[in-house]
Amino acid sequence: MYDFHTHFIPEGVMEWVKEHKETIHAEWVKKEKDKEEFLIVNQKWGFELKKSFLDLTLFLNEQLKAGVHHSVISPIPQLFMYEFPEEITAELSGVYNDSLARLVQSFPEKLSALATVPLNNPDKAAQILNDAMGKGLKGAIIGPGAANHMLSDEFFIPFFEEADRLKAIVFIHPLLSEDPRLKRRMMPNLIGVPWETTICATDLLLSGLIDRFPNVKILFAHGGGFLPYQIGRIEKGYEEWEAVSKNLTSSPKEYLKRFWYDNVLWEQASIDYLVRIVGEDRVVPGSDFPFDLSVWPPNEKHCKGASSLIDF
Repeated sequence: MYDFHTHFIPEGVMEWVKEHKETIHAEWVKKEKDKEEFLIVNQKWGFELKKSFLDLTLFLNEQLKAGVHHSVISPIPQLFMYEFPEEITAELSGVYNDSLARLVQSFPEKLSALATVPLNNPDKAAQILNDAMGKGLKGAIIGPGAANHMLSDEFFIPFFEEADRLKAIVFIHPLLSEDPRLKRRMMPNLIGVPWETTICATDLLLSGLIDRFPNVKILFAHGGGFLPYQIGRIEKGYEEWEAVSKNLTSSPKEYLKRFWYDNVLWEQASIDYLVRIVGEDRVVPGSDFPFDLSVWPPNEKHCKGASSLIDF
């Protein structure tokens, strides 16, 4: 079984974070007795530093116990660093990608990996994507936007041009929503995270960007947010409004089948619906391990999607 949605922090990355803790405003906070320390970056991006994030032997053993024989590792979104100067973002991207490349080279049967890139500088992001894939990484994980731009903006064209040329996987992973209405009851994570994906995915679909760059393999986290489950509304808008249809050569339902989606949905009926509407070859197994809201053990189905997305 494959697990397309996992996160890991190599030792070299943690060393970099500690060396630059003042620059990135990193602090380690003990919040609860029975939990590990939390790493908080820039007084904003916080998460529990579970041992599974840091100990590769433990990570691999946990995956194997869950029946996973090959894991696709992604950098952790809290360390994308898009809000920092591009020199900082690019430097950490290089450290992270080099560290992941070494892991993949050491465990080629067990691991593949995606790069992180300085999305706040798309030209540099294109260069770093090229370098990372030259070292054996399969593409990149990116957020739903950066530098106050949405991914369909012309600002990101240099990155998508290179991703298209390389036929790269681009795994779009949300960050926490900053909507002030969600500042309670864990809603930034519960619904804010899939909402950010929904906005990004809908905008990309309606922009026609995938007609312009048909070789980019776009993978959405968490089942594509809410988009697949509201595609009927988008379809109706396509029939009624030129503002919705003007960039498209097919219906929204057809475009939906040109993306990939992980099955991190926790609800089998939702997964079944997703497979039915986009096809078996567009859904891949994932877990979001080792975050708290991971599907554990991961759903073992959807190997057709795995083989259509990545060459192991």
